[in-house]
This record gives sequence, structure tokens and C-alpha cells, in this order.
Amino acid sequence: MTTAALFILLFACMLLGMPIALSLGLSSIATILFFSSDSLASIALKLFESLSEHYTLLAIPFFILSSAFLSTGGVAKRIIRFALSLVGHIRGGIAMASVMACMIFAAVSGSSPATVAAIGSIVIVGMVKAGYPESFAAGVITNAGTLGILIPPSIVMLVYAAATEVSAARMFMAGFIPGLLMGLILMIAIYIAARIKNIPAQPWAGFGEIIAAGGAAFGGLMLIIIVLGSIYGGIASPTEAAAVSAVYAFGVAIFGYRDIGPMKHVPWRKSGETVGAAVGRNIGQIILAAPKCVTDKEVNKVVLDAAKVSIMLLFIIANAMLFAHVLTTERIPHHLAELIVGWGLPPWGFLVVVNILLLAAGNFMEPSAILLIMAPILFPIALKLGIDPIHLGIIMVVNMEIGMLTPPVGLNLFVTAGITGRSIGWVIKAALPWLSLLLIFLIIITYIPQVSLFLPEFLDKLHGY
Repeated sequence: MTTAALFILLFACMLLGMPIALSLGLSSIATILFFSSDSLASIALKLFESLSEHYTLLAIPFFILSSAFLSTGGVAKRIIRFALSLVGHIRGGIAMASVMACMIFAAVSGSSPATVAAIGSIVIVGMVKAGYPESFAAGVITNAGTLGILIPPSIVMLVYAAATEVSAARMFMAGFIPGLLMGLILMIAIYIAARIKNIPAQPWAGFGEIIAAGGAAFGGLMLIIIVLGSIYGGIASPTEAAAVSAVYAFGVAIFGYRDIGPMKHVPWRKSGETVGAAVGRNIGQIILAAPKCVTDKEVNKVVLDAAKVSIMLLFIIANAMLFAHVLTTERIPHHLAELIVGWGLPPWGFLVVVNILLLAAGNFMEPSAILLIMAPILFPIALKLGIDPIHLGIIMVVNMEIGMLTPPVGLNLFVTAGITGRSIGWVIKAALPWLSLLLIFLIIITYIPQVSLFLPEFLDKLHGY
């Protein structure tokens, strides 16, 4: 009775057009008041505990702030130039470079829509000018942008880690090889399509351009080394690495690349100035400019935008945690686990059911909300069937990738529509051929666990665990 009431209230609120966070919160509160012995005070306490007790969740606002500084600055342009210098001379090279740029930017942003916005706003126009069909360019970027939540660091992985209390660092490790594999699959498909469509290749830029482009993009690329190196090396937790990434991104965008902030129009080196004089002048300029960042309009706007996104996401998470609390209190996951195990479903059959459920949910709900609702239900069943919780997490994340591309709530579709000025229907049609690759990739991830588990298990052996 309680279970039915909880889900009926949830879907009723959603059908009325209520935001997902409010739907989760109101259905949970109503169920507690009418069907549970818990008091109103316990609701307020649980909302507070849902965010204060999960140390991992602190990484989310830091990664969002880091992504905001890098998206606003010229990091994306420099990463695209570096990727073009590496593969631009291959047939279909600009599209392949776009995928590579999405993979690199994913490793510094942790967000799928941010990856599409930052990379897509530059490369879609560039691909069209180079002779690519606009639908081809839009489809590639819309799908490649989903790597933002698979290649670590990933905000969605942090949410799964908080919901199931598995290691966020192990989730990051598990997403690394699948992310590279998905990027490689897209690039192979692009090469084949470019051969069929006879899309021209760009001239070879030379090793000098690779070195120059790599040097220009070094500030952004260093963030990948700092974040992932510190986590995989056991130097810092994901939360600590996220805090460092926010500070580093602030420094690179404002004092390094100088794309925003008080030093925007101050050159690194003036004409005829020696290197020593330039370094001395820059140190002085940075010291003088640092206090001005507090009042700078561009810096304040970036921080404010990041704060809005963080508050929105954390509000969803808090209400979803309350919903998960009701599920756990009423032992709903436990009863469902016993029921499904009683059916005698083999692990592969259970994973088929999981994928169908998650693909359906991805059409209507935001990824973080899906994970926070479904993970507490699916997690105990997976454990009883002997499925590794890290493997389950990667399967869920890949399903969330596909959810980014399916209407009516596919965020990547809306971002691409905004970039191109086209309708959602046009973007869906452009993304559809590439979506089939993601579905094939989902099957690979689901039924070949070692794709996800190889790196965390290998690193465990290195550390002697």
C-alpha cells in the first residue's frame, strides 16, 4: 500500500508538470505523513543529512565551478586546435578531432551539456565551412558530448557513489577505459562515413603545429593530470581534487589565458620586452589584479551561474535522497530484491531488465534523479545476483548518456538545437544514426564487465589491495 501510494503520488505530480525535485519531495513527505510513523521533524533532519553526511557530494559544486571557468574561457578553442593538429589530416579528421576535443573537455568538466556547448559552439560551424553536412556535424557533437558524464571526473558518477556508498575514485577509474572505447568507436564510424561521403581531409599541419597547439592547450590539459593523477595516485580524494580543480581553473582562465577578468587586456609579453622583464611585470600585475576579481563583472557572472546550477542540482539530490529514505524505511528495495531473486532471473536477464527500465526513465527524467531513485532499488538486487556494484554503476551511467539524447528531456538535444538554431526534431534526426552506436556500446559494457573493471582491479593489485 505504501509503495503504491509513493509511486502514484510521484507520477501524479510529474504528470501535472511539477519539477522533478518538487515531485520527489512532495510524494515523499505525503507518504511519510499518511503512511509512516516518522514525524515532520525527521523530514527536515533527513533533508539536512542527505547533503551534509555525503562528503562525496561536496565535489559537485567544485567541479561545476571548474567547468564554468573553463567553458567561459578559451580552453575549448585551444583543446580543439590541439586535437585538429593530431588527427585533422585524416579523412573526416575535423569530426574526429571534435570527438577527441569532447573527450579531453569531458575530463576537465564532468558535464555532458557543458561539453556539447563548449565544443559544439565552435566546431559545428567549422565543420560546415569545411564541407561537412550540418546534420552530420550536429549528430557527431550531440553524441560525443555524452562522454562528459562517462569520462572521469563525472558529476553523475559522484551522485551514484553517494547513493550507493561505493568508492567515487573506483567509479572514476572504471569510467576511463569505457570512455576511451566509446570515443574510438565514434572516430572509426566517422572515418567510414567520411570515406563513403567523400569528405575531404585537411592538409598535414606538421609537428611544429602539434607542439605549438599542445603548448597553447597545456593549461587545460594540466587539469586532467592534476585531477585524475591525484585521485588515481591516492594523493587526494575526489572531493579534494575537485576543490583543487576549481582553484586551478580560476587561475588558468583569469591569470593564465586571461580570457576573462581584470587582466583580460594585459599582454603576457610586450613588444621588445625580455622574458625576465615580462615575468616580473606579470607577477606584479597578478598581485594588483587579484583583489579586483572580487568586483569583476565577468568573474562574478561565472561564479553566479555555477552557483545556480549547483543549487538546482543539490536541491534535486536532497529531495531524491528523501525519496530514497522512504524506500529504505519501508524496505521496498529489500522486498523487490527478494521478489526478483525468487523469479530465478539469471544475472544477464536482470541486466536486460535494468537497461529497459533505465532507457525508459531516461526519456522523462534528469540523470541525477534517475540514479538516486533507481540505484537504491537495483543495488541490493545486483549484489544478491553477484553483479559488481562498480559494473552496475557504469551500466547506469551509459544509460544516462543515452538519456541525454532521447526526447522529451534529452539535454544534449536542446543544447545542440540552441547552437544550430534548428528545431528539436531536426536535431533528433541528425543524432539518431549515431545513437545506434551508443546502444551497441551499452551491450558491450553490460555483458563484458572487464571493460569497466579492468582498471580499478589492476590499480588495486598495484596498491596491494
